[in-house]
Amino acid sequence: MSNFAFPLRAIALTLTLACHALPALAASDVAVEVKNESEPVLCAEKDNVTIKAISPEVRRFQIEAAHPAYIAGLTRDNWDADWTDCDMKGDPAFAAPVPPRRVTFYESIDYWLVGYTFPTFWRPADTTFRVGDRVEKGLHLVQLWKLGKDKSYEVLVVYPQDGYWRARPMPPTGLGFSSYGSSFLFGPIETDGRPVVNIKEIEFDPKTTSFKMNFKDGSAGTLKLDSVDENRMVLDAVLDKPVTGGKAFIALRSMYVTEFNNDVARIAVREPGAKGWREEKLMPFAGGKATDIWMGRTTHSRHNTSSPDMVFRNFSKDPNPPAKSEKK
Repeated sequence: MSNFAFPLRAIALTLTLACHALPALAASDVAVEVKNESEPVLCAEKDNVTIKAISPEVRRFQIEAAHPAYIAGLTRDNWDADWTDCDMKGDPAFAAPVPPRRVTFYESIDYWLVGYTFPTFWRPADTTFRVGDRVEKGLHLVQLWKLGKDKSYEVLVVYPQDGYWRARPMPPTGLGFSSYGSSFLFGPIETDGRPVVNIKEIEFDPKTTSFKMNFKDGSAGTLKLDSVDENRMVLDAVLDKPVTGGKAFIALRSMYVTEFNNDVARIAVREPGAKGWREEKLMPFAGGKATDIWMGRTTHSRHNTSSPDMVFRNFSKDPNPPAKSEKK
């Protein structure tokens, strides 16, 4: 097999698995505009990759984090930070209003939700986080942990002050750990030095394992954990109204320095009416219309080697899930 053939087969395997393993949900009835605002950098710790999805119609869709196609053969991971060619002296930093601390919001047999305040953060901290009657303000990070076969694993995090999320499946058997990589933004995306979502309040509902957000522009949205296992995580995303004015409602944020030093390197889009996927290197991708968007890797990277591929799909104007058919 040629070196060129393996990446194509690997990406085809990833897309096939993503398609067949998703919950039953109607296919996309909206084609979104896919916009690439990525820029080259030398520092591996700066998010220079931005892939936005824009539509004045979308109310509901899915976000999937799936292990890369090569995960079964991975025997060694690398998640150490790489500060080569990085100069962070110009980055903003704001002191936390309270000392560093940890807050446990919720514990059950299956799930654990915990929040953190850091000594500094790049933005002022004013977002409120709520679980039942418990209300906290100024948290910089909130983690959702899930019980696996042998112990609990961190599967989802949110940075309330800028709206960045990270998702990952449970680690595969034998690896014991997998890395985060790309982040995503959900809601009306704005620019404040970098892409952000301005959130007024987040409320976690343990009964539905969902995060309801009230955004500062007056709109709202919900992210619900539909499923998570050793292959993938699927989040169901609902907006109370479409994001208009040319703003994106979902975006991938990641990093790419070289083909061997990145968190995401390739993109595949399913264009309206197309008989197959259009697959390209991510950095030169010129954008277009798509009903499904895959972003990930087909070859190993020195940076966050096990980090998941990300998929945005099932875009719909209808905020309600389709009725489930009865099994006969």
